[in-house]
Amino acid sequence: MFLHGFYASGQCIPAMTLREAFEGKALVLTPDLPTHPKMALEQIKSLCDEENPDLIVGNSCGSFYAQMVAPIVGVPALLGNPHFEMTEFLKTRIGEHEHKSPRKDGKQRFVIDEALIQEFAELEAIQFDSCHPDCQDRIWGLFGEKDTLAHFEPLFLEHYSHSYHFPGGHTPTADEVRTWYVPLIEKLLVP
Repeated sequence: MFLHGFYASGQCIPAMTLREAFEGKALVLTPDLPTHPKMALEQIKSLCDEENPDLIVGNSCGSFYAQMVAPIVGVPALLGNPHFEMTEFLKTRIGEHEHKSPRKDGKQRFVIDEALIQEFAELEAIQFDSCHPDCQDRIWGLFGEKDTLAHFEPLFLEHYSHSYHFPGGHTPTADEVRTWYVPLIEKLLVP
């Protein structure tokens, strides 16, 4: 299961590239996540109950969700450029915005307001509560060396032990997904 970043959708380049890379080998679920984090987490947990994924892969805000859900559902996760402080990201972006990739429901516009920021703040306060020693080796981080938005590798390493780097930015290109994400996904999928 791939969880996209805040402005993206299940049709973003990383999601589409993963579907293509694993075609014929694995079904890659790429849901459009709700803007509100509590709704997004409920949707992710529900999909995990229905689909029993072998792995959760996230990017940015999707990694924020993945690291909270993976220990609960008992699957490994790959966190691409995890953004663990969404409140700081959102505070300077209050107002109406548009998703950067198409959503299945056709709703491209969304609003960032104080209520949304507060909802993220509540989750940030408890985001590592499900982290336990058993998941330290099963949740890996992948950090873009040219990422200008999320710099949370030190915080990641306070909780998890496998950190990797790739020479890209915050949102990986299709080539970066194939070159860096796919091999790590394949390693995580080996029992």
